[in-house]
Amino acid sequence: MCTMIVRKIALDGSGKGTSGWFSVNQANVSYDHPFHIPQEHALNIDFVNEGLGLDARVAVELSEHDARELVKAILDVLDQASDGGHL
Repeated sequence: MCTMIVRKIALDGSGKGTSGWFSVNQANVSYDHPFHIPQEHALNIDFVNEGLGLDARVAVELSEHDARELVKAILDVLDQASDGGHL
């Protein structure tokens, strides 16, 4: 049995939903039961702007392995951008 784990962070970005692009000011990261992938638990990320209502949300569900691979890829790209003088 797993208790849901949640962390909310403020951020500055954009997301694209069914109505087009919108500003994103928060990410909700959780480890819980997914809705769509066939696994018992998953890392779930919701990029949201609660001030814009329910349509201002982009949701992602990832397996543990894929979540860790995504983190590695993000850090690798940022390191390459920094090493190239872009950051």
